[in-house]
Amino acid sequence: MTRVAIVIVTYNSGAQIGACLDSLRTIEDVEIVVVDNSSTDATRLEAESRGVRIIANAGNAGFAAAVNQGVLATTAPLLLLLNPDARIQCGLSSLAQEFDDPAVGAAGGMLTGSDGRPQTGFMVRNLPTATALTFELLGLNSLWPRNPANWHYRCLGLDPVTPGFVEQPSGAFLMFSRVIWERVGGFDERYWPLWFEDVDFCWKVKQAGKLVRYNPLAVAQHDGGHTAGALPLELRERYWYGSLLEYAAGHYRSLVFRLICAATIFGAALRAVRGLPQLGFKAVAVYGAVCRLAFRRMVRPR
Repeated sequence: MTRVAIVIVTYNSGAQIGACLDSLRTIEDVEIVVVDNSSTDATRLEAESRGVRIIANAGNAGFAAAVNQGVLATTAPLLLLLNPDARIQCGLSSLAQEFDDPAVGAAGGMLTGSDGRPQTGFMVRNLPTATALTFELLGLNSLWPRNPANWHYRCLGLDPVTPGFVEQPSGAFLMFSRVIWERVGGFDERYWPLWFEDVDFCWKVKQAGKLVRYNPLAVAQHDGGHTAGALPLELRERYWYGSLLEYAAGHYRSLVFRLICAATIFGAALRAVRGLPQLGFKAVAVYGAVCRLAFRRMVRPR
């Protein structure tokens, strides 16, 4: 029986998906499914030319919903979630071996950039505390990236060549068992269209009493940001802030959540002012919309 199914969610990923699928050609005995969220570029043609199975959505179902579709369309006991801008270099079998321990529910490997260096701060993180998110919203993590809250959140002290237990590997290269996916109810589709759904999933894995492992023998080269980078600023900010607030509403106490909403409003106002010289009134429009979103969530969290 095939042990691993690889699920790749695409959205206008025509420039990336070919290299991603080519990196899987030498991997034997895996299921591969591409779930496409209504791309308007050559994504489907690139995937079809390589003979992989494609689920073509008529509209953008969102990342979480597409992951769930891919899981339901496969039968293997282990699922690997792989970004279309990631290319597996080695070690998929080593990642799968982590699940020989029944206490393990999820595992991630090393992500490297085009320079070959580990993507420390991204490939593995701790689950975000309210302080870490507040610092992010206020821009403090950019001004003081090595502050204690950000250091802990982004695992900046991680030795990238040492395996161990972690809290949240990146969803760009994340393996999990079908059993745990079923137990926690899959990926939460309220995180639409993207961001924070993998964080929420890893939190649920931890709550279910399962462990999460990091295995540096499994390596994928990852470009990063192709979907987010293609979005207009107003959509990118709306989606990111919206998903962050969705996560905060579901994981923090009411008072803490409202403080995060207040930090969102204050931080967005600062970004609007800072963006005026370059973006003009657009900065006010974009971050004004973020302020209104945060105020609505403050009044009605869920």
